[in-house]
Amino acid sequence: MSMHIPQRVLVAPSGFKESLGADAVAAAIAAGIRRVIPGVQVDEYPVPDGGEGTAELLAATTGGDLVPETVTGPVGDPVLAHWARLGGAAAGTAVIEMAAAAGLRLVPHGMRDPGATTTRGVGELIAAALDDGATRVIVGCGDSGTSDGGAGALTALGVRILDSHGDELPDGGTHLGRAASIDLAGLHPRARDVEIVLACNVHNVLCGPRGVARVFGPQKGATPEQVEQLSSALEHWAELLARTQPVTGLDLRTGPGTGASGGLGAGLAAVLGARLAPRFDVLLDPAVAPCDLDALIDAADLVVTAEGAIDFQTPRGKVPAEIAARARAAGVPVLGIAGSLGSGAPDVHDIGIDAIASILTVPMELAQAVEHGDALLRDAAERCMRMILLGSALSARGALPLAA
Repeated sequence: MSMHIPQRVLVAPSGFKESLGADAVAAAIAAGIRRVIPGVQVDEYPVPDGGEGTAELLAATTGGDLVPETVTGPVGDPVLAHWARLGGAAAGTAVIEMAAAAGLRLVPHGMRDPGATTTRGVGELIAAALDDGATRVIVGCGDSGTSDGGAGALTALGVRILDSHGDELPDGGTHLGRAASIDLAGLHPRARDVEIVLACNVHNVLCGPRGVARVFGPQKGATPEQVEQLSSALEHWAELLARTQPVTGLDLRTGPGTGASGGLGAGLAAVLGARLAPRFDVLLDPAVAPCDLDALIDAADLVVTAEGAIDFQTPRGKVPAEIAARARAAGVPVLGIAGSLGSGAPDVHDIGIDAIASILTVPMELAQAVEHGDALLRDAAERCMRMILLGSALSARGALPLAA
């Protein structure tokens, strides 16, 4: 009886934030696999998730280019950002990576108050793409350092948000509690003529107990008092958006995706008519993606996915959850590799990830893990493949009956 050795493996990871992009993660895992099975065919599919690296990845894979822009950063200072002008079959599509202009990494630790930061730079990137002639704009939502309900982005596109005295409000979500009216007279002339799609995690909603202020505010540096102030302000903002520009069929408080990137979803949907869509439906669409992910899954004996941390949040729209769902439908086993395994990590077995492993074998500081991320991933992939081959050998000898 011979043991079964995987002949074709698909590696489909997300990036490891502040360490390696998705393409580098895929390459490291593939190298580790080849150490154990030199002749194996490894297909690498770095998965864009809307966060950091999305624009660069899609520009590269479609033969497009990355356009640099200096815009207003989340704390008001200029930052060098970018957007992607896609190529090939996706020509005419622009990809805005909101994190490039308003990501949490751009907010100094001493200034992390999501009620004060702004998405103004995101609107400036959208305006640049519109001015360049884009016929479709995809906004990737993820890794944001803001919670201003999209007000900053709308302001950059010519919208005036006024208080009861007719004065424009300062930037920042907390000030939205004083918003009295929205003036659309100066709106960018193409903003409503071009299809705008937000590729977002539809689990994120604007208001309520699971609203962005309460769920993500503390992660972005807000104190408990600031969380309550911001939550109240966003409730008021949702009511104003609904009165100013009603959106048919979308509850701006708790509708799917309204809380994307700190409420950017609600603001752009209400005023620009942007469509809020599950991010992987958008970013893995064959019209944008370089190849057919589902076809690669069907052809694989094993799928390996990865992210920085596998934990209780993973099933809520993260890359490994998406990959696992597609692989489960195809009947292909899935291995998940992570920088760390956190609370609730075993729950991912319920969504189709058959086994999980951390890249860490000994305790180490985060900075050290980040510095050596490439080598740690290679070694972890090698260890996992050796365990898979061991299990296959035992099964071939009839020594390892598998649980149903």
